[in-house]
Order: sequence, then structure tokens, then C-alpha cells
Amino acid sequence: MRTLPILDLSLLDGSADDAARFRDELRRATHEVGFFYLVGHGLPPELIDRMMQTARDFFALPVEAKLAIENTHSPHFRGYTRMGGELTQGATDWREQIDIGAERDAVPLGPGVPDFWALEGPNLWPAELPALREVATEWMDRLGQISVTLLRSWAEALGAPSDTFDAAFAGDASPHLKIARYPGRARTEGTQGVGAHKDLGVLTLLYVEDGKGGLQVEKDGEWIDAPSVPGAFVVNIGELLEIATNGYLKATLHRVQSPEPGDTRISVPFFFGPALDAEIPTIDLPPALAAEATGVTLDPDNPLHPVFGVNWLKSRVRSHRNVVEAHYPHWL
Repeated sequence: MRTLPILDLSLLDGSADDAARFRDELRRATHEVGFFYLVGHGLPPELIDRMMQTARDFFALPVEAKLAIENTHSPHFRGYTRMGGELTQGATDWREQIDIGAERDAVPLGPGVPDFWALEGPNLWPAELPALREVATEWMDRLGQISVTLLRSWAEALGAPSDTFDAAFAGDASPHLKIARYPGRARTEGTQGVGAHKDLGVLTLLYVEDGKGGLQVEKDGEWIDAPSVPGAFVVNIGELLEIATNGYLKATLHRVQSPEPGDTRISVPFFFGPALDAEIPTIDLPPALAAEATGVTLDPDNPLHPVFGVNWLKSRVRSHRNVVEAHYPHWL
């Protein structure tokens, strides 16, 4: 394999055979690779252009404006992360970014309240760029709808009712948007834009600016390059879908290599998760598919948990030690 498969979401609007073909391709792609390119998603090119321009405008803000909304100011792990401010597998990632989630009131923590409710709360927005809040909100709304369509298609493709996952998302789903910039650097300084990892939620929809590479996906011990495809999202499954299918669908290792000196790369990953306290349902697979399920990955350094908030907080604490030190030192 030299590239990722390409799936066309618009097939679901065609004939019954077209829709069945899409579901079969979806099942095979995420069983065999865990990643694919998605076209035919219906997201307006104008919205994509607006998102990418707003991202560039954000990173062009003065350092002081970005640091005014640094994530250390947020007990909810929201806001700006400075260059080198995040860890993957204990190693430093070389990117700057802003993390945005659903705009909600904070949940007071205390006895009987699970720690993962710390992830619920308001965002930090740059006063100098009001357009960011508008485009981010529209982006998350539109991609949330695409995500629900994909989840219903997965359920049917795996022999389950289309609404199998609906209840976990019926309350307050947990969308999470990250807007990231990877600067170029000399290879002697390192290549880790983001280290090898698996996504912790249900699914990820990633948009990368045209003409940029860097994303690599692990397959059978080798790294497959996944450069941007104009107008397409890169989609991958997270650890919760691995749990839901007893390993028939596998969360896949991936990483981002830093651009060459003089270049830069902007990417916008959208992570879709259920309510923080929701437990992902498991699917009773048909015998032919169940025979190919290899079980949930057992890794003592990365235990998987079916309750989304537990799985997500585990990742936040590992990656953003500065936020933990500022707000939750008792977790260290």
C-alpha cells in the first residue's frame, strides 16, 4: 500500500447499491487501514477557504495576543499552546495550536464528581480575531453532522442498527477542534511535528492545507505517506471504535513529520466524541466479521476505557502537563 483509500460520502445520496457500496468500502478501509480520504462530504469550498485563512490570521497575531489565551489560563485544557508546549509519548511536539470545544458552562468539581468533568467549560477566544469564533463554531457544527452520518454508516456496515451509537451522542456530544501550525526546521533539530500516537475518541476528520505532506500512517510496520488531497478530509477511527468492535476496527498509529526549513504546514483536526460520561456501546458483530476481530489492544502504558471522559482526560493529562501543574497539581 502506497496511499490511503478514497471514499465518496455522496454515494449515500445515490441508489441503494451506491449506499451499500459506500458502507462496504467504509468497513474495509477502517478494518484494514483505519484511515481513508473522504470526498463528496458537501462542505462548501468557501467555508474551507475561510477556515484556512482564519487559521493563518490567528498564527500571524502578535505573540502577546496568543499568550493572553494560553491554555494555562484554562482549567478545561482550551486555548493556545505555544511551540513545544505539548508532549506525545513523553517527547516534545513541534507545533503551535489552539484547542476549541463546545462552548458550555464549567462543571464544579468536588466529591462524587468525576475528574473528567474538568474538560467541560468555556473556550478562550482571541479578542483581536472575532472571526475565529464564528468559523470554528460553523466548522464544528458541520463536521459534527458528517460524523453522525459516518457513525450510522459504520453501524450498518457492521450488521447493527443505524442508530446504535445515537444514544451516546444524544445529550452533550464532545466535539474538539484543534488548529495547528507546524513550522519548518532543519533535520538536525528533529523531525517530530507530532509523535506517533492513536486518537482517543471515536473518529477524526482532518483537513490539511493544499500541497502539504507530513502525515504518516503506520501499516504493517511501515509508514505510509498521506499528503493532502485538495477538498478531501483524512478520516481515521479512534480508540473508542476499537472498543466498540472488539478490535475489528483498529485505532491506527500515525505521526506528523516537520516541514522542511522555510516551509510551514497548517492543519485542522476535528475530533468527535460522545458525552463525557457516555460509555461507547459494543456491537455484536456477524460471525464472519467477529472471526476477524483481534480484540482490544492491551497496552499497560495506554489502557483503554469505554467511558469517553476517562479516556480523554488520560490523554490531556499526559500531553499538557503545564495545564495540570497550573490547575490540578494533585493529579501529578
